[in-house]
Amino acid sequence: MRILVTGGAGFIGSHVVDAYINAGHEVTVVDDLSTGKPENINPKARFLKLDIGAGELRDLFKDEEFDAVNHHAAQMDVRKSVVDPILDARINIIGTLNLLENCVRGRVKGFIFASTGGAIYGEQKEFPAKESHPTNPLSPYGIAKLACEHYLSFYKNTHGLNSTILRYANVYGPRQDPHGEAGVVAIFTRKLLKGEQPLINGDGMQTRDFVYVGDVVRANCLALSHNDGGVFNIGTGREVHIKKLFKELVNIVGVNVGEGYGPPKSGEQKRSVIDFEKAKKEFGWSPQVFLEAGLRHTVDYFKEAGS
Repeated sequence: MRILVTGGAGFIGSHVVDAYINAGHEVTVVDDLSTGKPENINPKARFLKLDIGAGELRDLFKDEEFDAVNHHAAQMDVRKSVVDPILDARINIIGTLNLLENCVRGRVKGFIFASTGGAIYGEQKEFPAKESHPTNPLSPYGIAKLACEHYLSFYKNTHGLNSTILRYANVYGPRQDPHGEAGVVAIFTRKLLKGEQPLINGDGMQTRDFVYVGDVVRANCLALSHNDGGVFNIGTGREVHIKKLFKELVNIVGVNVGEGYGPPKSGEQKRSVIDFEKAKKEFGWSPQVFLEAGLRHTVDYFKEAGS
């Protein structure tokens, strides 16, 4: 297949590109490198430094006949979306619409969208949340992802563009950026390896569903052949307190560091955990790498990278 991956220089997108190329697909990467890294780009992929909102995207779709588009380019920081919701909407909504319009013009057959199960449900009423759970996002980031899901429904009904929506839990693993606000595993790991004090936001009793990037990549591979489309949670169904995550990382890194606390952050829910049974039933996906093993892989990566 000929596949366009947006955000293919980023944390998750670059792993997806690697897997697609290893499976024999022809991959083009579009990334503006605002957060993606050139060293993450697979040398066998065609690379274009381009914003997904740019008019030049139209030329790419004229020149190429893509069978599928995998859309990972995004403003992915929940806290940044709270501070600057206009920027978040420009990238995550308008940028996605520009991509979808070009998919229609280019007669793309399938679209895989990286959505969020961690932010789209808001304060959950059921644990773990199924895909049918009410969507009440607390942040502009979650609102934008939900808006894009609705646009995808429109494009399917109006233009016949089939889409598979993957609602990720909190993804972690090698290549996650420890600089900035997103990715608590990467942030904690880097600080512990550097002998610095990580700060737990709030009381540390908030929970998250941490899913390893390798498992997320498998979901993206399976989604290529899932022609019926739909919305699927990609998580572990297991809640982890941030305090517990901190203690696990302290043990794995092998340092003697106590807990440090900072103020809670706005726009973040208290409990987040999602149910993956639909993905298991419809295309055979379930998580295979659980927290301790995944954290060890992640710590090893940051050690080798010099943290």
